[in-house]
Amino acid sequence: MMLPRERPPFVADERTQLVGWLDMQRAIVQWKCEGLSEEDAHRSVLPASPLMTVAGVLSHLRWTEHCWFEALFLGRSTAGNPAFDEAAEEDADMIVDGVPTARLLDDYERQCRTSNEIIAAHSLDDVGKHPEFRSAQASLRWMVIHMVEETARHAGHLDVIRELLDGKKGYY
Repeated sequence: MMLPRERPPFVADERTQLVGWLDMQRAIVQWKCEGLSEEDAHRSVLPASPLMTVAGVLSHLRWTEHCWFEALFLGRSTAGNPAFDEAAEEDADMIVDGVPTARLLDDYERQCRTSNEIIAAHSLDDVGKHPEFRSAQASLRWMVIHMVEETARHAGHLDVIRELLDGKKGYY
């Protein structure tokens, strides 16, 4: 389900504004995937960053949401998340050759819904619970702000990639 590309209200509580900004950036990520062929979604156009494809960024953002909200904040298992697999090669979460973009989008949307459920169920002052990672000591507020920054940064990458692929550009 495509999220609306709308800014949060000018006047609202902190949670509404934080989640609103995060959802807007997530919607931009989804929009940048819209209408791309499988070939283009997996095509590398940045010579210095060959894994930085639309599909690779989408997968990375999915696993980053999982990392911060499920693994570090809730203390759930890191199994299955390539970022925690010491045997995997660097940036394994961006290696998605042969994975259909529709599946990557579904996985991302499902992960974002899970993240929003976690955010809604806890105080922004609560801190992470994973015992093995220092970054789990951050508050949920910090984690949400970090995900706004992380998602916006990669939405910017997707702007450039999309423009190089087919000339389409735009913020929202």
